[in-house]
Amino acid sequence: MEAITTRELEFQKQRIERALKEGRIPDAIALWLKLHPADRAEIFNALDEAQQRTLLTHLDIATIADLLEELDDEEAAEAAEEIPTERLADVLDEMEPDEAADLLGDLPPDEAAKALAEMEDADEVRPLLVYPDETAGGLMTTTYVALRRQTTAAQALDFLRQVSDRTEIPFYLFVVDKERRLVGVVDLRDLLAASPDTVMEDIMDPHVVYVTAGTDQEEVARLMAKYDLAAIPVVDAHHRLIGVITYDDIVDVLEEEATEDIYHLASVSDEDIDPESPVHEQLKGRLPWLYLNTLTALFASWVISHFEHVIAQAAVLALFQSVVAGQGGNTASQNVAMTVRALALGKLKPRALLRVLWRQFVVGLLLGILVGTVVAVGVYFWRGNLYLSLVLGLALLGNLSVGSVVGVLVPLALQAAGVDPALASSILVTAVTDSTGFFIFLSLAAHFLSKIAAG
Repeated sequence: MEAITTRELEFQKQRIERALKEGRIPDAIALWLKLHPADRAEIFNALDEAQQRTLLTHLDIATIADLLEELDDEEAAEAAEEIPTERLADVLDEMEPDEAADLLGDLPPDEAAKALAEMEDADEVRPLLVYPDETAGGLMTTTYVALRRQTTAAQALDFLRQVSDRTEIPFYLFVVDKERRLVGVVDLRDLLAASPDTVMEDIMDPHVVYVTAGTDQEEVARLMAKYDLAAIPVVDAHHRLIGVITYDDIVDVLEEEATEDIYHLASVSDEDIDPESPVHEQLKGRLPWLYLNTLTALFASWVISHFEHVIAQAAVLALFQSVVAGQGGNTASQNVAMTVRALALGKLKPRALLRVLWRQFVVGLLLGILVGTVVAVGVYFWRGNLYLSLVLGLALLGNLSVGSVVGVLVPLALQAAGVDPALASSILVTAVTDSTGFFIFLSLAAHFLSKIAAG
């Protein structure tokens, strides 16, 4: 199916909306069904609630299942609540087990329980409901291909033909023993190249990369990226194969984790909010961190208050103190971003900590020299005061060096305390660099106060 441009999609949306408003429901559905499933989901979200209900009422079960699988979790749950319980149960039966489990987990508990009770394939979905959403168990599907060691290539191909419409794991066949313990994996290409009477044990790779059901989704994504896997098996405590996670689920995880890190670096604790979210949700996700930021800003002001007499005698200092604090904060924020990313990818090892800290101190020192020199020269030509330039340059040297180290230490300390290192790093780092910057700058200025004031 050919991809369409944003303008073409908007044109199709207008045609569908016009058809729905004029009561030409079959025409609207026909136009909608011509689109790619992802485009259908986008247009469905753009329709008003009445139009969405109209579509859901007239679509067949399989089409609704495809639509709910394409929608985001929250959007799918809202759409599902518009569907009668018995019909919703049929839709859930049509969906992939992992997608059905995710949807049930987002519905109100009583409604989810009623729908689950009406499902024919509830046994495929029920085991997935016990795992948290952000673990391997919450991501996995139970529709996969598992064969025994002595299954021949011919038998495996016959089996694939029978289940091809009921599984989404086309690239790997997993080999299990009689206790369903995972013992190997067969690449589909190897299967096709094997002679018909070759058994799985002869062509399988016994070194299987796998995860347990409780593995965090971010670790799953890291392993799949590291080993270039299209799917990864999930085992229980007894090494029994219980599910498989596919690459399409990991793409969603990567997007989710990236969004979470971006929001947390900006001190927004709820990654589900956006500019159109309800006011109370935005306040809940943002206000606590603004309060914390206010406290740290007041602490920095307290530091400045100890040098009121210095600023009073040389008011010019007030012009430049924010430069020192701001540049220290910028340097630290750069290191926070690099450190948080390195931690997320598992690249920062404990044994390398001292080497990393020393390297970042050296980098901060060099940055301080380069930035401080440029600023000092510029301020000298602007204000004509050598001592003011010297104080400003030295303060930048000191604060950028501190900021570089703090930008690494704060995320590491937060992770060690069990807190997401991205969530509070920016606020805590800003508190340190602001306070340190003001202290260094004003302390140096106090030492050369008579020379600065005279200038």
